Amino acid sequence: MAVKAKKKKPNAIQAFFRETIIELGKVSWPTWTKARQLSGLVILVMIFVGIILGLTDGAARGLLALLIG
Repeated sequence: MAVKAKKKKPNAIQAFFRETIIELGKVSWPTWTKARQLSGLVILVMIFVGIILGLTDGAARGLLALLIG
């Protein structure tokens, strides 16, 4: 009778990290200049949206105060 060779089950955690490293090698990373520009743009958009939300909140609060009395 032939003895079947035991196949070692791959470790899921090791496989995850191995595949993650492979995928990170495929990423097209931006240059530092481009990363700074994009980060600055994100910060400006966040400030703009924050101002818009603050004004909307203040207007809604004022309108509600007028309605409630």
